Order: sequence, then structure tokens, then C-alpha cells
Amino acid sequence: MPEKTANITALRTELASNPRFTLPDMLVKKLVEEALAEDLGRLGDITSQAVIPETATAAVVMRAREDGIVAGLEFARQAFLALDPVEVTLLAQDGDRISQNSELMRVSGNARAILSAERVALNFAGRLSGIATKTAAFVAAAGAYKARICSTRKTTPGLRMAEKYAVRMGGGMNHRLGLDDAILIKDNHIAIAGGIHPALDAARGAAGHMVKIEIEVDTLAQLEEVLANGGADIVMLDNMPPEMLKTAVNMVQGRMLTEASGGVTLETVGAIAASGVDLISVGGLTHSARCLDIGLDFSAE
Repeated sequence: MPEKTANITALRTELASNPRFTLPDMLVKKLVEEALAEDLGRLGDITSQAVIPETATAAVVMRAREDGIVAGLEFARQAFLALDPVEVTLLAQDGDRISQNSELMRVSGNARAILSAERVALNFAGRLSGIATKTAAFVAAAGAYKARICSTRKTTPGLRMAEKYAVRMGGGMNHRLGLDDAILIKDNHIAIAGGIHPALDAARGAAGHMVKIEIEVDTLAQLEEVLANGGADIVMLDNMPPEMLKTAVNMVQGRMLTEASGGVTLETVGAIAASGVDLISVGGLTHSARCLDIGLDFSAE
């Protein structure tokens, strides 16, 4: 199957490059505006309106309070700019490794606007930096093996693209972004379709030439069925221990990309990567990441 082998080689080359990318400005602004509208409610920041004179100005610095990988700075910048044309100076870039007390951003201008945007700015920066930091830890734990760490669709509703962006800033890769950009045949699809063979046959008949097909298997016997049917572009090896993963990789012999999935932790990811799989998907990168501690301090300048 020389054509399929060439396609798999191209996919592996694409995965290995993992370039940084940025989100569209309109998407960032939309998410920030929604977050500000949620926080400001019907009357705005009544605390700042009551306590801070309308013409008061202030200068603040956004600072990391612990080590990590920073992400979400553009979200924070847009939050401050949305309420007033304040002056914002970025002192770091998304994807940078930062240490405790690193200065990330300086903001100066209308004090009410800065205080009203503070929480939204910190929420985005802390949440996305936490995801990037956790991803970087998994990438490091996977060691020098070829396996790439991937996010899943287990994201916060409404924030998927922001969270998947943060995964990339931590050195990881994205699995499919939604239900519409790849075919992933899981156990329930197989059960309802009547088995692996009818599910794969139907998927090939429906997929356009730009759409990849992945199928999930739980056992080596299921993997044999997939191979007997001509395989797919990717096979998801679900909840298999490392020795079984190694056997599965040997069975596939490079004819499909291999992805390990299910209950992956920092303690187990190294052994999983050593099995020879191409991809390791980790839902916890997004659904269980702790926010990185980032604060806003008033500056004497």
C-alpha cells in the first residue's frame, strides 16, 4: 500500500514540525467581549464607579507568581483595551518559559477601566498559562521518544479554541477541533454500525479526500480486524498497557499512525511513549489544568 504509506509519512512530518501559531484577532476579541459582558453585567463595575474618581489614572504590572509557560497574553491585552484606550506594553510572548516574579505586561491609563478589566484579563492569562504549563510537563515526561502529546475535545464549552491554542503554546498538538474536521469511529459507533468492517466501509464511502479517518480499538483482536479491512489513517489504542501498546505498534508496522489514549498521567506517559506510538492524547491537559498564579500589582512608576 505505497500510497497510504506516503500519506502516513506526510502526516508524521506535519506532526514533527509543530509550528507556533496565533488565533484570529476577531476570535480573541469575541471571547474577551463575552467575558467582559458577563462580568460587567447590567450596570458595570459599581465598586470602581463608587470608589475611583472618573479621571483617575494608574499604572500596573502583570506578574507571574510562580514558574510556568505563559499563554493568553493577547486575551489579557484585549481585555484592557476593550474598556478604554489604555497603554499596554507586552514584556513576554505566549510560549515563553517564565519564572516567579517575571513581568508579563505593563498597563497604564484610566484607573476605572484597568480595574474593571483586571479579573477577565487574569482569568484568561491564568487559565491558558496553566494549560500550557501542564502540557509542557507532559511533553517533558514523554522524553526523547517520537510521541507527540495531543489535546482532546474535553474543553470548557465556548473556550475550546483558546484552550487548544494554549496546548500548542506548551509544545503539544491538537487532536480534532470538533466533530466536523475528522472522522473518529469510537466504540459506540462500532456497536451501532454493526461492527468494525461496516463502520470502516461506511466511513470510507462518506469521507472526502481531505478528511482523515481514525478508529478506536480496545483489544489486539479488534486491531487485527481493522488491519484486515485495510486499516485507517490513524488507530486509537484505548486504555492499553505499555506492553500491549508495543505489540500493537509492531502489528501496525507503520501502515497507520498509532495513538495511545485513556487515563494517561505524568507518571505513565513516559512508558506509553516508549512503546513507539506516534501520538498520546491527554484529556487532562484541558479539563483538569490548574490556573497558573498570575497577579496584577500597582506600579510606582
